[in-house]
Formats: sequence, C-alpha cells, structure tokens
Amino acid sequence: MSFIKTAVALSAGLLFSGLAQAHPKLLSSTPAEGAEGAAPAKIELHFSENLITKFSGAKLVMTAMPGMSAHAPMAMAARVSGSDDPKTMVITPNAPLTAGTYQVQWRAVSSDTHPITGNVTFKVK
Repeated sequence: MSFIKTAVALSAGLLFSGLAQAHPKLLSSTPAEGAEGAAPAKIELHFSENLITKFSGAKLVMTAMPGMSAHAPMAMAARVSGSDDPKTMVITPNAPLTAGTYQVQWRAVSSDTHPITGNVTFKVK
C-alpha cells in the first residue's frame, strides 16, 4: 500500500508542477517598461505561453498629462488582438497617442486557465 500512496503522491506532484509552469509570464513589451519616446502605433506584449485570446485582454490608460498634475487616469480607446505568434498580445490605439504617461493593464490566460494580471508603463514625448 505504501508504494501505491507514494506513486499517487508523486504523480499528483508532477501534475501540479506542470500546471504551475503553464502560467503565462510577461517576457517583454514594445515599448518596454519605463521607455520614453515617440508614440507607438501599436503596443506588443510577449508572453511565455500561448494565450487564450478569448479570455485575455488589456486596457490602455493615460495616467499623466504634461502640465496637468491633477489629471485623473483616462481610458484610451484601443483594439486588443492576438498576433501570428500565439504568445503575443497586440494593443492598437484608435487614435495617435499624445504626450503623456500611459499604462497597459493586461490580463493573460493560457492553457491552465488561471488569469495573470500586470501592467506596463511608458511615456510618449
């Protein structure tokens, strides 16, 4: 009996460790976290796992505007889509971004179906 219990426990441990590794992690973004530069036509988020686009998504928010210290965060209209690379999420603003600080608030879901969230902040000059 002891052998069977050990085998079941080992199998369960391997199964759960495999699932834990399936959580998507943000590997990089374009523009990169903290970048400053020209307004991007699109923002790309590159993850460690294939995304389930139906359950993944992002919001683009302007968090600061030059000369307006009391500026409240403002949602920006943008389209969120997948890419030819199933590990990449693309956020395309509906209009060119003006000078200010922006944050992409993302939610990524891969095969393990556990949502992972995070954000990327960048400045447009």
